[in-house]
Amino acid sequence: MNNRSHSGSSSVDRSQRGTESGAMRPCFHMDIVTSKKVRLNGLWWGPKKARTVVIMVHGLTASAFSMGRLRDALIDGKTAVLTFNNRGFEQLSEVKRGSGRETVWVPAGAGREVFTDCVDDIQGAINAARKAGVSAIYLAGHSTGCQKIVYWASRGKRTGVVKGIVLLAPLSDYAGTAEKYKGALSHARRLVKVRKGRELMPQKFGHWFPIEAQRFVSLYGRESKEEIFSYASGRTPTALKRVKLPIFALFAGSDEHADRPVERIAEWFRQSLKRSDSVRIIPRAGHSFRGAEASLAAKVRVFMKVG
Repeated sequence: MNNRSHSGSSSVDRSQRGTESGAMRPCFHMDIVTSKKVRLNGLWWGPKKARTVVIMVHGLTASAFSMGRLRDALIDGKTAVLTFNNRGFEQLSEVKRGSGRETVWVPAGAGREVFTDCVDDIQGAINAARKAGVSAIYLAGHSTGCQKIVYWASRGKRTGVVKGIVLLAPLSDYAGTAEKYKGALSHARRLVKVRKGRELMPQKFGHWFPIEAQRFVSLYGRESKEEIFSYASGRTPTALKRVKLPIFALFAGSDEHADRPVERIAEWFRQSLKRSDSVRIIPRAGHSFRGAEASLAAKVRVFMKVG
């Protein structure tokens, strides 16, 4: 199983291990309200009056506190980082929609989210950053967050102040799972067909966290809108090719969740992206890039200056 988002699969990101217990880092809380009136918690790290902000879109079951070392490495006197809980944070959760007496709690979490809602989540974070007065925004997705920012960018949304996107360890969830989940996918598709897609999958299928049938099909179905990096399924990467923004794809050279040599995946990206886009491999790094954050941040800074 390609459980690639285990790098951030707990409420405390594994990349944070080894930091000082009780260490305090100043940040500002942001109440992000999307166009669909969903309220998401955001954290603004770094200078309040930054010129540039990197919006980090976390991966499956991760949160606003994930990839903390990379976040810290990206911050400088002119650059801030905005992290936030998108609707896929943690495993099973809830988020508020509306305000005052009209507030209701709606299902969220990696096992319940509807993938296409990522457009609303990301646009909400962009709007919040724009209100802070920054002149340049870059979107950086990690793991499943990569599919989300590519999908957002492929929808023809106004980019405006968004100058480019960074893909950190972009892998396909479909890759390596077709045979393993063949029976489970059939069951999930039947539930979706009879409008029971919000039911949780039976534990007998052995998925690593509770997950609805519709989410299961979204993650592992060849036909899914989420199968954007289609080096395993052979589909035409339509969404990826629609992106007009500059793209910088960075791969972990020793990614433990890749189903094939990372060099082969990186080459597929080189063939699928625009000639002006960039693809790099960080040697010996694992999926969470632990220990390679400084090198990674340096490369991202170069990309932001060029973009």
